Formats: sequence, C-alpha cells, structure tokens
Amino acid sequence: MLDIKFVRENPEKVKENIKKKFQNNKLELVDKVITLDKEYRKTKVKTDTLRNERNTISNNIGLLMREGKKEEGLALKEEVVKINEKLSTLEKKEKNYEAEIKKIMYLIPNMVADDVPVGEDDSKNVEIEKIGDPKVPDYEIPYHADIMASFNGIDKESAAKVSGNGFYYLMGDIARLHSAVLSYARDFMIDKGFTYCIPPYMIRSDAVDGVMSFEEKEAMMYKIEGEDLYLIGTSEHSMIAKFKGQMLKESELPITMTSYSPCFRKEVGAHGIEERGVYRVHQFEKQEMIVICKPEDSDSWYEKMLNYTVELFRSLDIPVRKLVCCTGDLADLKYRSCDVEAWSPRQKAYFEVGSCSNLTDAQARRLGIKYKDKNGEKVFAHTLNNTVITPPRMLIAFLENNYNEDGSVNIPVPLRPYMGGKEKIEKA
Repeated sequence: MLDIKFVRENPEKVKENIKKKFQNNKLELVDKVITLDKEYRKTKVKTDTLRNERNTISNNIGLLMREGKKEEGLALKEEVVKINEKLSTLEKKEKNYEAEIKKIMYLIPNMVADDVPVGEDDSKNVEIEKIGDPKVPDYEIPYHADIMASFNGIDKESAAKVSGNGFYYLMGDIARLHSAVLSYARDFMIDKGFTYCIPPYMIRSDAVDGVMSFEEKEAMMYKIEGEDLYLIGTSEHSMIAKFKGQMLKESELPITMTSYSPCFRKEVGAHGIEERGVYRVHQFEKQEMIVICKPEDSDSWYEKMLNYTVELFRSLDIPVRKLVCCTGDLADLKYRSCDVEAWSPRQKAYFEVGSCSNLTDAQARRLGIKYKDKNGEKVFAHTLNNTVITPPRMLIAFLENNYNEDGSVNIPVPLRPYMGGKEKIEKA
C-alpha cells in the first residue's frame, strides 16, 4: 500500500505506474482517493476543532461549579451536549472516509522499480543470467511422473479418489527424497544465518489482506468455512504477519527467517491444475525465506536472497537462470521480482522453481510494521521474500538432471546424509 501523502503529491506518477502495469481500469481510483482524502482532512479539522472547544468548555464548567456559579455551568453543559451531537455525526463521517480511502488504497498497486521491464504478461519477462551448463543426454529422459512411478513413488489415482484432482501420494525413495531436499534447504538457510521457523498454517483475514492483493486472495486462498481463517498459500504470509502492529527496534534489523510449511492453493486462472504430473497442484511443501529490514538495505538483501536460491540449486548441480519479472507480471504489492528457473533436459527448456520479491514498505504499511530510527522517527520497514525450494517442483528438476540411462537416479553428495548415505536410487 502506498502512502496517501505520496499519492496526493504525485498523482501523475501513480497513474503512470498503473499504466505500466496495464491496469488502466484503476486510473480513476487515484482522483477518487485524492478527493476523498481532501474531504477526510476537512472533516478531521472540524472534529479536532470541536474536541478542543469541548475540552475548553468542560474546563470552564469545572471552574464555574467550583466558584458556585451553577446556572452558568449548567448553560455550558448544554453547549457540550450540542457539540457532542455534532461530533457524533462528524466522527461517523470521518470513519466512513477512512474506510473508503483504505479500501481504494488497497487496490492501487505499489510503485515498481524504474528498471523493471515494461510488459503485459510473463511472456515479456527478461532473462538476465544463466548459471551452470544445461545438458541434454543422448538418451531419453522420461516425464517426471513416469520417473517417480518407476520407483513406485507416486500415486495420483488414489489421491484423486481421496481428495480430488491436484493431490498426490508420494512414497518410498521419492517421498524420502522430497523430505531430504527440504531438510537440506532448511540447514542451508540456517547456515546462512537465518532463524528457522515453523509458522501457523492458517491465518486470519486481516493478516491475508496485509500481505497480498484482493485479486491474489481470490485466486489462491482456501477459506475455512465458518471461521475467520485461511489456509496459507505460502509461509511468508505467516512469517511477515508475525510482526503485525509491532514497533521494532532498529538494532533488531534485519530480521532474517526461514520457514518450512505445507502450502495450499486454489490455482484459479489460466494455468490450471496439471492432470498427470506435480508441477501445479493444490497442496505442496516449501522452504521459504523472508527479510524485514531498513529501507536503505532492501535492495542489497534482494540480491543476496536471490543468489542464495541459485547457490542451493547449483550445489545440487542443477543449471538455473534468472528471469526479471516485467511490470504486468508483478503482483500489486511488489516493487521488483525475479524468477529462478531450473533446466529441464527433457523439455530442453527452463521452468519456474522459485521467485524472489522486494515489496518495499507495501506490506509493512498494511500490517503496521515500523521501527524507530536513530533520530526517533517511526519508519515503515521493508519486507522481502524468496523461495528457497519447493518440492515437488524441485523434484522435477532434480530427477531429470540426475536421471541415468538405466533408470537409476544419482544422489548428489550434499543430499546423501539425508538419504541414509545412498549414492543413487534404483528400481526395485
């Protein structure tokens, strides 16, 4: 969420930003919220003036009563009653303006970085770097679900009967590999100095509204019937919301956390749920990282976080590339974002396995996360998030890049301690 003062003072910049994001239907919101803000501030001046007047009269009533001037005091009490009636009307008006302004401000997108490429959708995202040598072996790489099935490691049929499309059972070595990857990612981030966290898997609506746009909420979140609770779509939502309404100490920053959680997503939209494989599903597990920092540090943390994910994938000898998200592919709260894509030797192409985002103070404003700087000023913190690893997507890249012609799958050295020392998994 933007600062209303910034919108008031820079309406054309805000409109240009909306155009860059191809959301022209929101242009009218800028003028509308500025008009509402003007009326709100006028009303607030009136209410503040009346409150001061009431306080002055109330003090005078006390003096008159102490001096025995009862009739004069009672006459002033009548004035207070009239002021209270006016105040009641104005305070309701003020609250209505506040609610309407907040509603609109939640719809206006965060400003994007100047160097973000302009484009209407993810087809306009820009590759900035390839890391690792993408290889295609001279033998066929099967579809990832077929590799899993060859180890009796996946059952989507039974899952469909039990839970519906978009769910799966993982079993045996494939299930163990799934857990090994998560454990390795957890320890990798702990070694980077991040505090390990297991967060709540359900959050209230005010927390959801604090961390994401209404459009994302509708497309992603599962609502618990009869409760003010949502299943999390990613653990960064729980971790950022942990600091809701807090005044942090500057000395506490940066706060760096990494979390494990299951994630649940409706996946409403053009992509849909994958029928056969496990690339896009309703339930998955994830290791995430978040940073809460001072504004001047957020750009450097963005680069660090992005490179941590690259480093992890390269430690498992999986080639990756960085892809800068264009304006039309950025969610409304994001200032900048970069996808990490892993190499698929079967498809001879890269596919998304994670995303790193800097949201500047957009989430902090919604959630009220501030800190006091050295001058005693209250400043909204900046928040960032990044995927460490997301099985089962990670397993797709892992299985394809480590698949042998005889159908076995190599286990890279860093994962072996989590796989009981195994150097490869083989068909029974």
